[in-house]
Amino acid sequence: MKLPGHTYSILNIGNRGLRLVHRHIPGANSGIFGVAVRAGSRDELPGRHGLAHFVEHTIFKGTQRRSAWHIINRMEAVGGELNAFTTKEETVVYTVFPNGSAPRAIELVADLTLNSRFPQRELDKERDVVADEIDSYLDTPSEAVFDDFEDLLFAGHPLGHNILGTAESLKGFDSQVCREYLRRYYRPDNMVAFYCGPQGEARIRAAVEKHFAPFDDIPCDGDIIRPAADTAFPPAPFSISRSIGSHQAHTVLGIRTGGIFSPARYAVALTGNIIGGPGMNSLLNVALREKRGLVYSVESSISAFTDTGMMAVYFGCDPDDTSLCMELCHDTFRGIASGRILSRRAIEQAKKQYTGQLVIASGNHENNILSAARATLFRGKPSTAKETVAAIASVTEESIRETAALLTGASSLTLGR
Repeated sequence: MKLPGHTYSILNIGNRGLRLVHRHIPGANSGIFGVAVRAGSRDELPGRHGLAHFVEHTIFKGTQRRSAWHIINRMEAVGGELNAFTTKEETVVYTVFPNGSAPRAIELVADLTLNSRFPQRELDKERDVVADEIDSYLDTPSEAVFDDFEDLLFAGHPLGHNILGTAESLKGFDSQVCREYLRRYYRPDNMVAFYCGPQGEARIRAAVEKHFAPFDDIPCDGDIIRPAADTAFPPAPFSISRSIGSHQAHTVLGIRTGGIFSPARYAVALTGNIIGGPGMNSLLNVALREKRGLVYSVESSISAFTDTGMMAVYFGCDPDDTSLCMELCHDTFRGIASGRILSRRAIEQAKKQYTGQLVIASGNHENNILSAARATLFRGKPSTAKETVAAIASVTEESIRETAALLTGASSLTLGR
């Protein structure tokens, strides 16, 4: 089975380090343009947790030439959408639009990243919106348990704290703070522009050069300093239960893993897919749901950062079944580590299944270009389909067992009654 090959061009724009990732899709009816900025919650100073996310929200609230109303209508008026999101290590601002609207999209995104002024009245309104988002998130234990778990797993490091921040930290975000953050991180050498659609390379490049040219004249606001994760001494394993008065218990088990440069990253990804991937035949779905009906869902997740990572398993169950579900998870980990429940033939089939899932996912142009931009931002270029298939094929039985063996000592956090 082969992954479809996506050809990306990586172009240098201006003289300050801005790169453009371009994917040409002749005949496409729509396009995608945006910027990925290497700035997320891990880059925030103490006392300013949530600032990266708050800037992402308020970058749409007015520029030197546009009001908030003008901004939200600029792409909507032609049927497009304006989007943004924040992670631990990046912020992405982008728009999806019908063919013919690329110049409009490029000019708007450039205006937002260059000229946002963060009017105080708009910030005050958005502060309430984000505070409601925080409250809503805390009221969803199946999501909140991940933040609490990461805070424990990356104790004392900015990777651990919640992306949204707190109601208290939000109070300190005024226009000046937001503008300082924008100038420090939203700069050419710290961002990647990206385009996917029917327009050729020369036309998109010319438009990006035109509208992002003012960046070359803006002085950088200080050096970017990022605290490294302490990967040499991960925290001692923990097993914690917290009462939240819920009728359902929400549990996360997990370990630290290598980051995006780790040679073991594909073994970790494949092991996670075998254990709790999207297939109904994942080992934990069969053990906990199909055979015993203990959970509605059980799933694994992989988070890969530049210098470290996390592999986690989540399940929600009746509080009285938590211990049994936990034991079944660890029995699965031990079974893989010992070779008892996963044969060489089963591993080869798992590689085929994982590759097939990637083939299906490759049809999503939006996800593809976002992934390519992130890879370029952090690793210099996207992986080719050939490289990805070869990397999956090269995962050994021993490396899967080694990953599972690490999981046998996984830390755990349960939120329940």
